[in-house]
Amino acid sequence: MDTRNLLAFYTTANLGSISAAAKKLHVTQPAISKRIANLEVQLGCRLFDRIGRQLTLTQTGNLLLPKADTILRDVNSVVQLMNDVSGKVTGKLSIATSHHIGMHRLPPILKAFIRHYPLVEPDLHFMDSEQIYVEVSLGYHDFGLATLTETQATKLQTTPLWFDKLCLAVSINHPLALLECISLDDLSDTLAILPTCGTSPYLRVKETFEKNGSYLVKYKSVHNLDAIKMMISIGLGWGVLPQSLLDDDLIEIQVKNVELDRELGLIFHQQRSLSNAAQAFITMLEETKCLSQSIEGIVKA
Repeated sequence: MDTRNLLAFYTTANLGSISAAAKKLHVTQPAISKRIANLEVQLGCRLFDRIGRQLTLTQTGNLLLPKADTILRDVNSVVQLMNDVSGKVTGKLSIATSHHIGMHRLPPILKAFIRHYPLVEPDLHFMDSEQIYVEVSLGYHDFGLATLTETQATKLQTTPLWFDKLCLAVSINHPLALLECISLDDLSDTLAILPTCGTSPYLRVKETFEKNGSYLVKYKSVHNLDAIKMMISIGLGWGVLPQSLLDDDLIEIQVKNVELDRELGLIFHQQRSLSNAAQAFITMLEETKCLSQSIEGIVKA
C-alpha cells in the first residue's frame, strides 16, 4: 500500500475537503483526488460519498480512518527511528504550545532552531495549557510548552523554563487607575476580563477572591491574552496579564493579598522516546533559560 495514498485519504477525512488536504500536503487538488481514487481501487470500495461539493466518509471510510492513523504513526516512527540511529536531526517535530508562549516566548528560539536544523519541520499546535497536558499524556506530541500546574498524571514530567509575573492591570484612563488604595471589593464591583474558565490564571484569581471572602461578580471570559489586553486597554474593565505585555496604555494596580505569578515550562511523557529533533530543541530551550538567568543575575548585580 502506498502511504501517500493513505495520507491523502487521512488528511482529506480530517480536514473535510480535498482543497484543504492539498494545501496541507503541498500538492495539487487533482493529485489528492488521484491518490484517493487509487486507494479506493486498491481496497475495492468507496471511501467517500461525493454529493455536490460535500465529502462524507462512507461506512468503510469510517472504519479505515482510525487504522490509517495507526499505520501512518507507525510509519513515521520507523522513519524517525532510522534518522535517530543515524544521528541525523531531521523529521517532523510536534510541539503543543499555549498561545502566550507560542506568540511571545517561542519565536526567537524557533528562528534560531530552524537556522541550525533546516531539515526539521516544526509542527506547532496552539491550545490551552490544560489541553496540552491531556494531549501530551496521550502521546499526540513530542512535548508541550505550557503553564505548569500540579498534575495527577504520573507519566508526565515537567521542567520549569520561565518565571512569568502576572499582574492586575487597567487602562490608564480607567477609574480604578485613579485610586491609591484598591481592595478586592473594588474589583468585585467592576467588570473583570479574564482567561477562559478552568484555565490556571482564571482559577488563581477566583481562589484569591474566595480566600479573602470576596467574589467575582462581574466577569467576561476571553480565550486569548492579546484579546484581553486590547479589551483592558480601551477601558472595558480590569484583567490579569503577564507583566511583559503591559505598555503605555496600561497600568498595573496593586491589591493587598494578591500574588498571581506562574511558571511556564516543558511537559513531556516519560515513556515516550525523544527524537533527535526533540532533544535538540529541548537543549536549545534549556540554553536559553540559562542565558536568561545569567542576564538577570548581571542586571541585579
